[in-house]
Amino acid sequence: MNIEMIRAARERIGTNLRRTPLLSNPALDAIAGRRVLLKAECLQVTGSFKARGGWSAVSAIPEDTRRRGVIAFSSGNHAQGVAHAAKMHGVPAVILMPKDAPRAKVDNTRALGAEVVLFDRETDDRDALGAALAEERGLTLIKPFDEPQVIAGQGTTGLEIAEQAAEAGVREAEVLVCCGGGGLTSGIAMALEAEAPMMRARTVEPEGFDDVKRSLETGEIRRNDRLGGSICDAIVTPQPGDLTFPIMHRLCGPGLAVSDEEAMRAMALAFRHLRVVIEPGGAVALAAALFRPEAISGSAVIAVASGGNVDAALYADALERFAS
Repeated sequence: MNIEMIRAARERIGTNLRRTPLLSNPALDAIAGRRVLLKAECLQVTGSFKARGGWSAVSAIPEDTRRRGVIAFSSGNHAQGVAHAAKMHGVPAVILMPKDAPRAKVDNTRALGAEVVLFDRETDDRDALGAALAEERGLTLIKPFDEPQVIAGQGTTGLEIAEQAAEAGVREAEVLVCCGGGGLTSGIAMALEAEAPMMRARTVEPEGFDDVKRSLETGEIRRNDRLGGSICDAIVTPQPGDLTFPIMHRLCGPGLAVSDEEAMRAMALAFRHLRVVIEPGGAVALAAALFRPEAISGSAVIAVASGGNVDAALYADALERFAS
């Protein structure tokens, strides 16, 4: 991995995806006790940053190989990112999704023309299933985070953050990133290293599923004891990736973790003050910015809202519970 791969991914993406805004509101600043800027990847095509990695990976496959199709496994956001890129490139896509994935994400993936294969995340070996289908059908496997071109695509978020923060007069800040396997975090960290060296990426995870936080503390990859039980499904992964962890260990500050309730409260605050919809896993970075002020340094913090694909009932519950 290197910064040139991220810049090349940005060139391939071109105008096919959105340059998402960097949002702010004085009410959020008051809660956090510092300036808060939200990188709204929830407004990205397909509703999450995963569209970047999907496009980068699909577009990098040689055309004669790409036409046979691609395969990916995801709880929904990577699924939609790959499905969208495959559709726009005119190639078939097969997506493995856990049975407990939000219905909206499953439906949206199918609506993009992908074939969805459901699996049990507690008992099935997702990687083995994906590898077997890829070999059987001659498909190219696009991993959700531990894949160079996926990391490169996610890193384009960091290029935009560096540019937009400078435009907003912010050159030094901690950048909080919702983290599962680390593709987005490692890509952003590399982009910031090159374009905004006074900014530092930090991971944010759900409490009880903080494998990256624990891995950063020990310097060795740690696994989660369980893979289900959090509403932050989009960022619940077994462990950080073999490619992503060394990057995060070199470039990122200490990890943070927030509760599911804090994530839901952040969802409600984002709606009230910014009028954006964020899913639980995409809200943990904002939750940390707002509710972990003692763990953050500097006069400004940037939080990445990584996705907005949330079931209506769960979202309504968040708004009702934290209406005030």
